[in-house]
Amino acid sequence: MTKSFKNCQSCSMPLSKDPLGGGTNADGSKSTMYCSKCYEQGNFISPNMTVVEMQNLVKSKLKEMGFPGFLAGFFTKGIPKLERWKN
Repeated sequence: MTKSFKNCQSCSMPLSKDPLGGGTNADGSKSTMYCSKCYEQGNFISPNMTVVEMQNLVKSKLKEMGFPGFLAGFFTKGIPKLERWKN
């Protein structure tokens, strides 16, 4: 059984908020692990991105959406613990 996650295991976005309902696997099926902004056709959209770059990107997106800086920082703190970054 495939484990399904509440949040993208690359950027931490709640998968329920993904306008496309999740990224896509190589076979075209929906990914239960990654969002459409991170993952397409079985590959990461930005395969060379570092965990710090991801945290900065997500932090700036949250601020654009009106989140205060301290909250954006709090929400991105857990990104290094996600499946994509565990290695």
